[in-house]
Amino acid sequence: MQKFIKRFKEWLVLKSKLDKSNHKAPFVKERDIWWCQLGENIGTEVSGKGDKFSRPVIILKRLSKWTYLVIPTTTKNKTGTWYVAYEYQGKRITACLQQVRTIDYRRRHNKMGSLNEIDFAKVKEGFINLYQ
Repeated sequence: MQKFIKRFKEWLVLKSKLDKSNHKAPFVKERDIWWCQLGENIGTEVSGKGDKFSRPVIILKRLSKWTYLVIPTTTKNKTGTWYVAYEYQGKRITACLQQVRTIDYRRRHNKMGSLNEIDFAKVKEGFINLYQ
C-alpha cells in the first residue's frame, strides 16, 4: 500500500508543475500518437508509467487548440469490444476504448508519430460502435 501512496504524492508534485507550465500548445491532429502524462489513477483506470507517469495516446479528436479527446494505449494483449488492436512500428498495440478521456495540451510531452489511416478508421469505428 505504501507504494501507491508514494506514487500519488509523486504524481501530485508533477501535476502541480504541469498545471503551472504555460508554453505554446503544439499543433496536434487526429491520428497523432503522443506520449502523455496521464498520472496515477484509481482502480481499473489506466495510469501512466515511469517517472513522467506517461503512456502513448491516440488523438481521436482535437476539441480546441488546448484540449484533445484521446484514447490511451497498451502493449498488453487485450480482447473484446472495449479494445482495438493494431500494429505500430512492428509492435502489437491495443487502443483502450473504455479509457477515452479529454486532456489538456500540457499533459503531452513527446510526439511518437501518426497512426495510419486504416488503423485509425478501425479505432474510430470501434469507438463509435461502443458508444452509440
